[in-house]
Amino acid sequence: MCVGRATKLASDLEAKDKIYIADFDIGYATDTYDIEGKKIVENIIEVSKENLKQSIKKFIGNIKQIPPMYSAIKIDGNKLYHLARKGIEVKRPKRDVTIEYINLLDFKDNKVKIETKVSKGCYIRSLIYDIGQDLGTYATMTALQRKQVGDYSLENSYSLEQIEEMIFNNDFNFLKTIEEIFSYDKYSLQTGKELTLYKNGNTVKIKENLENKKYRIYFQDEFMGLANVENNNLLKGYKYY
Repeated sequence: MCVGRATKLASDLEAKDKIYIADFDIGYATDTYDIEGKKIVENIIEVSKENLKQSIKKFIGNIKQIPPMYSAIKIDGNKLYHLARKGIEVKRPKRDVTIEYINLLDFKDNKVKIETKVSKGCYIRSLIYDIGQDLGTYATMTALQRKQVGDYSLENSYSLEQIEEMIFNNDFNFLKTIEEIFSYDKYSLQTGKELTLYKNGNTVKIKENLENKKYRIYFQDEFMGLANVENNNLLKGYKYY
C-alpha cells in the first residue's frame, strides 16, 4: 500500500515480478477460468504426476499468453469483462509474458498446488487454463495467493489489524521509504540545469557512462524520482516524486 506522494510510484511497484501460490482442479473449465465462474465444460481424465510435470515445463520462460475474457483489459475501448457479461467473446491478442519458474507443491486426485514467479501482465488463471489444454482437458483455478512483489513478501508484510494497533501505540515502523522499496542504483544530478531538464521531462545528457537500466534520482541528497538511462549517458525521467 502506498500513501501520500508515494502513490505516484505505485504503478512502478506493481510492475515488478510477482510470486503466487495457486491451487487448481484438472478436468473442467468455467467462463472466468476460476472457481467463481460458471462451469461450462467438463472432461475428467486421469493425469499422472509425470505428465503434469512435463506440461508445466512447457510454460517456463518467455511465452505468449491470451488473457481471459473476464479481465479489465480494453479492446476497442471496451473492457473485456463488460463484453463477457453480455455473452460476447472477442479475439484477444497474445501478450508477451515471462514465467521464471513453476514449482509443483502438491498433486492428488487432479487437485494441484503450484508456486510460480511471473512478470507483469501474466494471468495465473490463463496459465492454469493453458496447462489444462496442454494436458488434453481443462483446468480451473480454485485459490490464489500473492506471496511476493519485487523484494517484498508476506513474511515482511503487516495486516490492517497490525497496522491499526501499531498506529494506536504510536509505532510507525511499518512504513518504508521510497529508497527502501526501490532497489535501483542511485544517481545524483550534478547541476541545477540538469535538475530543471529532468523535472521538465527532458533528456539529460550526463558525463558518466552508466549501465542502461532504471535509477533512483537525487539532487543534493534529496530524492527526486525515477529515470531510465539509454545509450549509457542519456537520462530520461519517468516518475517524479
